[in-house]
Amino acid sequence: MARRSRRGIYEPFSGRVISRQAFVARLLGHLAVVAAIVGVSLLAGMIGYVLLAGMSWVDAFMNASMLLGGMGPVGDLPNDASKIFAGIYALYAGLVFIISAGVIVTPVAHRILHRLHADENDD
Repeated sequence: MARRSRRGIYEPFSGRVISRQAFVARLLGHLAVVAAIVGVSLLAGMIGYVLLAGMSWVDAFMNASMLLGGMGPVGDLPNDASKIFAGIYALYAGLVFIISAGVIVTPVAHRILHRLHADENDD
């Protein structure tokens, strides 16, 4: 059975550390992914607040962005449906925060660990 090579988005463990320009491009790509996730999440939260709580778009933006930022809702919610939505959205927002932090930290941690490994192999 032939061995398949696994090619991912990062250079292999035994490969050279990528250039600074390539690293910055990789980091900007990760930041773009996080911006897209946060943007879609913010829009979904705003739509939920507008439809379920009857908020204006500005108030919906404020509540959704506060939850995504980890601060919590700002205004009173008028009905049970909006309160259930806010609770589910708050749990979702916490996951978005954790995932976003992981996506941003991953290329930095990979570069640090790869450099340490490359230095070890140079000896």
